[in-house]
Amino acid sequence: MRMRDCARRWHHNAVTYAHPARDLRPERHPLAVIAHRGASEDAPEHTLSAYRRAIEDGADALECDVRLTADGHLVCVHDRRVNRTSNGRGAVSSLELADLATLDFGSWKGKAADEEEPDLDATSVLTLERLLELVVDAGRRVELAVETKHPTRWAGQVEAKLLGLLDRFGLAEPPADEPSQVRVMSFSARSLHRVQAGAPGIPTVYLMQFVSPRHRDGRLPAGVRIAGPSIRIIRKDPGYVARVHRAGNRVHVWTVNDPADVELCARAGVDAVITNRPKQVLSQLGRL
Repeated sequence: MRMRDCARRWHHNAVTYAHPARDLRPERHPLAVIAHRGASEDAPEHTLSAYRRAIEDGADALECDVRLTADGHLVCVHDRRVNRTSNGRGAVSSLELADLATLDFGSWKGKAADEEEPDLDATSVLTLERLLELVVDAGRRVELAVETKHPTRWAGQVEAKLLGLLDRFGLAEPPADEPSQVRVMSFSARSLHRVQAGAPGIPTVYLMQFVSPRHRDGRLPAGVRIAGPSIRIIRKDPGYVARVHRAGNRVHVWTVNDPADVELCARAGVDAVITNRPKQVLSQLGRL
């Protein structure tokens, strides 16, 4: 995902919570709630603490961004450089995992007044391998949406490493009688094509900051069955959701934090929302 969408304020809370959005879509499946970089409003993004919190909060799925380190490890970091989310500097692609392990990825979020020692789960860099362990050991079905970040110096190596890791966890080929527990997202159609070629059973999501003319009727790049528009797109054109559905595709919207936007997505028939606030959104939907 791009930087958090904080453009709207929280002045509709009382009205929205008085009218749960679950009542707006009784004929459809429940609106799925995906934790954006974990429960990232309550814990440092992309840390083990943020993802554990999201699972405890009841999120249907977890979202993460992945980048490849200089020594070939996939780590959960959004930005090309670590400057914003850690006390270090430099590009992820030029650093080894051991370098990243020395950095603090959580102190910028602040710590509890009674906390004497740093919580390593809230400050350490998180590898995709460790996140997959958390998902498979969750005790319930928790889905995972993995975003590949491009452009990168490693190009197709990102998808190769990702598919290899998913295969190790038995997630590259979903059972015939149930949907895949993992999906791969990207703003890069080429990245999604690589995933489709290597693991046809894994669904792919085409992320969009704007809808190009060729996709305004709801069609998506070849092989992709899920549109990933920003909430700005849905605010401007709620009818886009229906057009995507008519084309036989689904809609997962990012980043949906404002209660008014949650209600908008529910009314429009969106299939899933990606949010920094999974517990609050689930509560608004009447699912807690």
